[in-house]
Amino acid sequence: MGKPLKPSPLIAVDTNVPLDWADEKEHVIDAMEVVRRRLKPGRLMVTPTVFQELVYIADSGDTFEDRHRARRALKSLAAWGLDLVNLVPVGHGIVERIAEAMVEDGLFPVEEYNDALILAEAALLECAILLTGDAHLRGVDFQRAMLTMKGFDVEMPVIATPREIVAKFD
Repeated sequence: MGKPLKPSPLIAVDTNVPLDWADEKEHVIDAMEVVRRRLKPGRLMVTPTVFQELVYIADSGDTFEDRHRARRALKSLAAWGLDLVNLVPVGHGIVERIAEAMVEDGLFPVEEYNDALILAEAALLECAILLTGDAHLRGVDFQRAMLTMKGFDVEMPVIATPREIVAKFD
């Protein structure tokens, strides 16, 4: 009997990834090519909070360019192979509980609650990687966040930037 195949990794993307892709930023385009080539057939996922942030920016962004970029990103998600996912209603409740715990533990400031939501969503979706350029997510204390996640019986995803993906896997 053969060795069971390891499932392809799930990769969540933070809001800045599709926004940078819409701006045709080379480091994001390169990272997506590396992911597709090296992690076939890994899924790239847009979590509910990321989708909500993109919609908010498309409707109410600070500048015309921000709104236009968010609209380009939203229109291109499927073409780029980014899967929009949702969580069952009970999942949204646990997402909020995990995010609140991370804020209470001082892992994120209150004003970065959405970052905590995105990390919790990625963890609950069992994503191996959360791809982001966000300083708050990249700077989170991994060990402490992992302990908080363990308290909810979920695994902490690796947090990586597009540039790190290119450097490590290309």
